[in-house]
Amino acid sequence: MPGLGFREKKGGSCAVIPAFRGCGLPAPSCARSGSSCWQHRSKEFFQINSLQKVPVLKDGDFILTESSAILIYLSCKYQTADHWYPSDLQARARVHEYLGWHADCIRGTFGVPMWVQVLGPLIGVQVPEEKVERNRTAIDQALQWLENKFLGDRLFLAGQQVTLADLMALEELMQPVAVGYELFKGRPRLAAWRERVEAFLGAELCQEAHSLILSILEQAAKKTLPTPPPEVYPTMLLRIARIP
Repeated sequence: MPGLGFREKKGGSCAVIPAFRGCGLPAPSCARSGSSCWQHRSKEFFQINSLQKVPVLKDGDFILTESSAILIYLSCKYQTADHWYPSDLQARARVHEYLGWHADCIRGTFGVPMWVQVLGPLIGVQVPEEKVERNRTAIDQALQWLENKFLGDRLFLAGQQVTLADLMALEELMQPVAVGYELFKGRPRLAAWRERVEAFLGAELCQEAHSLILSILEQAAKKTLPTPPPEVYPTMLLRIARIP
């Protein structure tokens, strides 16, 4: 049975959980970096993934990183419903088209608000306001592209059926939503798309995937978030410095 290492407050990690449940996959043995969100920076985790990032899938002796690669691997190994990762060449190419764009334009951009409002303050760092404003502009532009290029007049991002592309997109968009960004306000097509994806997954599954990330501001206010150990400060500072 595959084992999964993930972090509940990371978009790509969250996407893997609905993949297991929603695609009818066998439930994995999960190792959250939960009680300490920084376990993936440990020496023990380094032996599993030298990049020290989550999610990570361990299937016997096979170790795989990167959420999109994990989702594709699981879909193929367990022969999930065809709509998730279509066998039709052109339909599958549409999924890959989105995933390629997602890596360039969504992942780094939509994670910034979490660094601004939660992770930076954990180590006493404030992101300059000009960077925050540039990120808001980048998010707005990406949402426009998402709506016009990928969604268009379709029901889902890669066609008329839900795919891995929709899972990846929704989970990443939940990060700024969790810190108060009203991404779907004034965007009825995107709001309707979100409702369709969540309806397909079901309320219970969405609650499982999103409950922790959606409570992160409350946890920060109550000071119940795990404190980063000093050895991860350089990595966190470097990530903050790389915010455009």
